[in-house]
Amino acid sequence: MKRFRFLPYSAVLCLLFAGTAAASGFRLPYQSSAGIGKSGAHVASAEGPDSGYFNPANMGFLEDRMQLETSVTALSLPGITYTDSRTQLFNGESEEELFFFPLLHMVSKDYNGFRLGFSLIYPYGLQKQWTQPYPQSFSRCTSLSVIEANPTASYTFSEMLSIGAGLRLLYSEGEIENVLANPPMTQIGPLTLLHQKSDADSTDYGYNLAVSLRPVSQWTIAATYRSAVTLELAGESVLEAQTMDGQYLRYLTASSLDIETPAVVTLATSWQWEQWTVELAWDRTYWSEVKSFDTNLQLDVTGTPFQAFEEPIPKNWQDSNSYRVGVTYAYSPSLRFMAGFFLEETPIPDQTLGFELPDGDAIGYSAGISYRFSELLEMAFSYLYHDVDERSVSSLESQNTTIDGSFTDACAHVMNVSFTWRF
Repeated sequence: MKRFRFLPYSAVLCLLFAGTAAASGFRLPYQSSAGIGKSGAHVASAEGPDSGYFNPANMGFLEDRMQLETSVTALSLPGITYTDSRTQLFNGESEEELFFFPLLHMVSKDYNGFRLGFSLIYPYGLQKQWTQPYPQSFSRCTSLSVIEANPTASYTFSEMLSIGAGLRLLYSEGEIENVLANPPMTQIGPLTLLHQKSDADSTDYGYNLAVSLRPVSQWTIAATYRSAVTLELAGESVLEAQTMDGQYLRYLTASSLDIETPAVVTLATSWQWEQWTVELAWDRTYWSEVKSFDTNLQLDVTGTPFQAFEEPIPKNWQDSNSYRVGVTYAYSPSLRFMAGFFLEETPIPDQTLGFELPDGDAIGYSAGISYRFSELLEMAFSYLYHDVDERSVSSLESQNTTIDGSFTDACAHVMNVSFTWRF
């Protein structure tokens, strides 16, 4: 490999396979129509086939039938505006994004106190793209797609107590692309272009646990735990550079990156009074497990402009809390209305905020409706609005080497249509 001098601009090399999701960090907690309609406050009060995912212990309290729920979630992400405090040349707006996720939940009949469940969901990910010169230097495209198969089982000791557990099987695909051009990125001199694109995938494993207690039939207390999983992404990277005198370098190499997806603890309680059911839920996501991102290239890039791509990038995320309220009103045996509200904390400190995930504290609202056509078939529709607070960072105060400005207009629209069969 040809060697030449290069002024490192390591802040550019943010190899994070993650995108702006409909939750703080890159976690997606809304995995069914009822989960969306009640803003994720669907743990203690889960009473359908999606309970196998949200709280497998509750499977033991369901009616003794085979239950199947299929649904599609549409997620719309409007563009995020970045306004730099130093110069308008660094301003930018991310691309609008639209995604569709098919979901599946199943719960078996009762087998002497045992129930079996299965869910196919998308717990993490999404995408963020920037095309302006300064933002695309850090994140031309960063994406993560994770699909999880979650087989579960429960055992019900009595009408008061049930426990559940499951195995998490995760398949992940990620992509990262950065493009630096000179001008305006004069820091990369003597280069006129520096470009990298990486694609990777992995298969990883975890587990989840749950317990539900019903002191009386109207009152449920629940706790769930979802384990941390390390996504051991491995694939290929394309590295390209062009010098001012016209020399062009291109290399293809194997690469790898480990990403920690955090453990989550949820405590929830619900109370049913006549036609009303109200749930209060709190969850803590242990994002502090995310310390840094360290990419490994199989190719020896020492002394080249690509060397900085292997430097660990500090993240130092913090544990975050979410607070949720969900309400269900049974207008009749066939017709139900849902509503929810939530507050979420961001795990990302000012020091490590970047274009790949311009996150902030969030507030949101949701609503839903379900109609049971017969004993066998039910249909539901739900909508959630996720509003992220404006995030302003001063590079002098935070020592952030990338961001000195404000992110605005970050939000998400989440919609779901589902069909449930019971037989």
